[in-house]
Amino acid sequence: MSATLDLIAFAGADHVLPERVRADAERLLADTLAVGAAGAMAPGAEAIREAAEAMGAGGDARLIGSPGRLPAPAAAFVNGYRVHCLEWDAVHEPAVVHALSTVVAALGAAIDRRGGCEADEALAALAVGVDIASGLGLAATSGLTFFRPATAGVIGAALAAARIDRAPLADTLGLAYSSAAGTMQPHVEGLATLPFQIANAARAAVTASDLAKAGFPGPKDALEGEFGYFRLFDSGDLSTYTKDLGTIWRISEVSVKPFPSGRASHAALGKLQDLALDTGAVERIELACPPLIRRLVARPFQPDMTPAYARLCLQWLAALMLVDGVIDPRRFTPEHMADERLADLARRIALVPDANEDPNALFPQRLTVSFTDGRSESHEIAHTLGSPGNPLAPAQSQAKRDLARDLAPHDADPRIFDDPLAYFTGQSTGTP
Repeated sequence: MSATLDLIAFAGADHVLPERVRADAERLLADTLAVGAAGAMAPGAEAIREAAEAMGAGGDARLIGSPGRLPAPAAAFVNGYRVHCLEWDAVHEPAVVHALSTVVAALGAAIDRRGGCEADEALAALAVGVDIASGLGLAATSGLTFFRPATAGVIGAALAAARIDRAPLADTLGLAYSSAAGTMQPHVEGLATLPFQIANAARAAVTASDLAKAGFPGPKDALEGEFGYFRLFDSGDLSTYTKDLGTIWRISEVSVKPFPSGRASHAALGKLQDLALDTGAVERIELACPPLIRRLVARPFQPDMTPAYARLCLQWLAALMLVDGVIDPRRFTPEHMADERLADLARRIALVPDANEDPNALFPQRLTVSFTDGRSESHEIAHTLGSPGNPLAPAQSQAKRDLARDLAPHDADPRIFDDPLAYFTGQSTGTP
């Protein structure tokens, strides 16, 4: 069998998740729904909803964080944006894929449209979709040019939705690949177009499943073919991922994000939070890091940054952490960016090259603090806070849920925070 056929067989298999994997899937689902509710009022969210409503009024799929329903592709579009727009969504770090963002948005819409499903079925579909989206990233050997969370995400999300829809998997995969889009240019420019690409991927995933179920054909060699995924979007060898299918569940390798900012900022932010430095004693902070970290969050502080730019500016984020001890997206406003104290701190922070030239590496990283009295201290960072190697403490997880609940609209369904699995599967009574 080819690696593509192995992947399709895995996507359709009758999986019983190991207990630990099931627990990870449920935990990460809860995290994703919480950040989606928090994103319902973020910049750009209203425009996304208005565009989705223009796709068709009414429907059978819910919106995370607000009342009302839309047709499943439109709801997936809204929810994909809400999950990713605060840069707070879980990520498979070695793959550089926010796999749950597209999968939860598309899968939730498919489940709603079907009228709900059992928890085990939902979690298995979630784990499969996340596995495939992450696996495509793991198989890649090239650096990011296309926006991998969308280009890999649409394929994993479509196959997860197809499990619920009972759609033909080979055609679903091919149609999802034919819909894949998204580049790193919005990241470079710091625009809300970046989460739009996640929204578009989630919508396309549902549509791919719908078309396949209706008998519409998709290319059969979409991943390994002459013009397939690993010729156009990324270089790589799919079999390096598929050889471990079903023996390693990639959802258990996913990291959660304690802070609403680009993941590449989190190693430094977590260390600064631990250090709780006296800002008056800090002369300079340097982060020695691989090229991907610098590419993603080394953009210079500007007093007129957009919120999307600010979430990816480590100078600004580190200044906030030094002053507040947390990252709160309500600080990403012109008023706060004009604060001279924060601006002065931001300009004392620099990202510098290390000896690592791997285009996909996130580690090692080393934080060096120079003090006004001439002292300096260095801290090696082996794992980012929230990763499997450095998980959040219970108090840190609770702090994230509390902030997400505070940011969510007042009329958000409370089950998103109190009973997320029941909310997602529609198994409880009284669903809005």
